[in-house]
Amino acid sequence: MIRDIELDEKEDYNKVISHPLQSFEWGEFRKKTGIKVIRKGIFQDNKLIDGFSITIHPIPYTPFTIGYVPKCNYPEEEMLEELNRIGKIEKCIFIQLEPNVIEKIFDSKSNELVKENKNKNITSHPNIVDSAHPLFTKFTFMLDLTKTEEELRNNMHSKTRYNIKVAKKHGVKITESDNFDVYWRLMKETTSRQKFYAHTKRYHRLMWDTLHSNSNDLKAHLLIASHENIENKTTYDLVAWILFEFKDTLYYPYGASSTQFRNLMASNLMMWEVIEFGKKHGLKKFDMWGSLGTNPDTKDSWYGFHRLKLGYSPELIEFIGSYDLIMNNSLYNLYKISNRLRWLLLKIK
Repeated sequence: MIRDIELDEKEDYNKVISHPLQSFEWGEFRKKTGIKVIRKGIFQDNKLIDGFSITIHPIPYTPFTIGYVPKCNYPEEEMLEELNRIGKIEKCIFIQLEPNVIEKIFDSKSNELVKENKNKNITSHPNIVDSAHPLFTKFTFMLDLTKTEEELRNNMHSKTRYNIKVAKKHGVKITESDNFDVYWRLMKETTSRQKFYAHTKRYHRLMWDTLHSNSNDLKAHLLIASHENIENKTTYDLVAWILFEFKDTLYYPYGASSTQFRNLMASNLMMWEVIEFGKKHGLKKFDMWGSLGTNPDTKDSWYGFHRLKLGYSPELIEFIGSYDLIMNNSLYNLYKISNRLRWLLLKIK
């Protein structure tokens, strides 16, 4: 049986899902941004055994929508049938699914395959195809926080260890903060420099205000790296990261940095102290939220982030991918064409 999840079932719901973007708290935040959130539970003998949240996104100037189910558990047939029903009611052209299901694990130093999980083939479903426009990368880096600090240090690349020493030598300090304005100032600087598109200040502010409460199962933390210049007695904020803590895992979804004092290697020290932060909180894993995969393009604008993470020798995780559950083939094909044109125009601008 599948039915809506009630407010008093929040704790039970969070137990059966596996990622922050499926959490009850994330759904509440998305509601505040004006997005419709539908939260469902799958029950067996009156016991909640699985669940999922889908967000409904209107297509401007049309009566149609797009559904999105980020980082869900593996979508079994019962879930797909319910999504198909929801999609028809909400006039979805398609529903995008990005399951939080691992397909392969690689050693990040050697790129050798460590483990392969045999998953069912989602695309065997008649209305499911590989996603036209994936939102999540297929890869991420995952670090085992159950290792000792000595093991984690020894596994680092020698250049990473050196960069951490440089940051410490020059007095870079990492502190937990609630100063959202510093984070947003650095985020604006980063998006302008890297030329990528970020959500609005209102989106980030609502996210922070909703998630940094200690009463949440999903908790947000803000860490800031700063440097005091002895000559002019001025403190400069160099790096700001927002972290998510959910179940036994620490996540790094949002990061921003300044162009000032790049030679101080503040991001390297930030990453190391975030790892220590995760260990102090008793967490077992650190999901670094994205990677360019086994054969990264060194010219890719994201390569610097990839290389930073790689220096800590995490495992390289490959997920099963992103998929579109199609409700209307004709409109879906039209959407794909218009979406390609949209992104082409954005790149030209």
